[in-house]
Amino acid sequence: MIQSAQKTLVILSPGFPMNEEDSTCLPAQQQFVRALNSCFPLLKIIILAFHYPYIKTSYQWHGSTVIPYSGRNKGKLTRLVLWAQVWRALNKLKRESQVVGLCSFWCSETALIGRYFGQFNRIRHLIWICGQDARSQNRLVKYIRPVSLSLIAMSDFLADEFYRNHHIRPNYIVYNGIEPSLYDRNDHAQRDVDIIGIGSLIPLKQFELLITVVQKLRQKRPAIRALICGQGPEQANLEALISRLDLRQHIVLTGEKPHTEILQLMQRSKVLLHPSSYEGFSGVCLEALYAGAHVISFCKPVKHPVTHWHIVENVNAMFEKAREILESPNIDQSPVLVNDMKSSAMAIMRIFDYSDPAIS
Repeated sequence: MIQSAQKTLVILSPGFPMNEEDSTCLPAQQQFVRALNSCFPLLKIIILAFHYPYIKTSYQWHGSTVIPYSGRNKGKLTRLVLWAQVWRALNKLKRESQVVGLCSFWCSETALIGRYFGQFNRIRHLIWICGQDARSQNRLVKYIRPVSLSLIAMSDFLADEFYRNHHIRPNYIVYNGIEPSLYDRNDHAQRDVDIIGIGSLIPLKQFELLITVVQKLRQKRPAIRALICGQGPEQANLEALISRLDLRQHIVLTGEKPHTEILQLMQRSKVLLHPSSYEGFSGVCLEALYAGAHVISFCKPVKHPVTHWHIVENVNAMFEKAREILESPNIDQSPVLVNDMKSSAMAIMRIFDYSDPAIS
């Protein structure tokens, strides 16, 4: 029965969008799954979503099957039950499908289950290191015990960071990417937003530095306009800082926006400031570049220079670079495509040695 079953890739993820309209949940991962479906129409994709969405009924998402477990990031006993449920589901899929591989998003508990299920059942398992899972605080790595050939880093920085912290060098690097078809190309759109920042309002993202930069820019550009798009626990602190610095006419906290609206705002923006203290390979930065904005950040994800992506060392250098760009009358705002997510999907399936015909 298995020999005639459809070839299947099983993805293990902490979460996944609850429906096709849920554009803000893990946008890079959902673009990757859409790219898989586009490039490999004969391949069945099944996503096991450990903690989100908060439902337990399977559903279809752009042609893929999502099986959610609603773990809600609860404590140890609940997690053990969750892991047992996922293990049983994997056994069922192995019996009923021709599983060509297991792919874990992040080197986390998804990789813990995928690694040992793959080992016991001789199924290739790959771990895509996507961000903070490369840091030294990731205590699960010593239990996962990954080998180099099972590790894919999303950027050069993450490959180096994982090796520095865990003494295992990922054998593969597959970059984060974007989905160009999502853009409404309008190269004559008015760039009426000087500065934009996008992301969760958490301490790691350091959006207070963006506010500091705007305060300094206002001295030379009294009509400066900035947006911060996102939601999170730092919102009240950021609002208080904006009020204290008398910047309410210059900085708007928009809250969380649908992904399509974010892309449109990027196409109206001159500069994306990304002051995060740590970043694997920000999809926001990649999307902003393709939207024609210049990007300024502290973190350097790849070793080679990227057109219109400016790496700075501190907030003063961030201010100077932003001022330079905004004061340049003929600044180039043409789109820069760093990587198409279809290339990433095809690269990972090559590692799995998946040989069904691909559509480019």
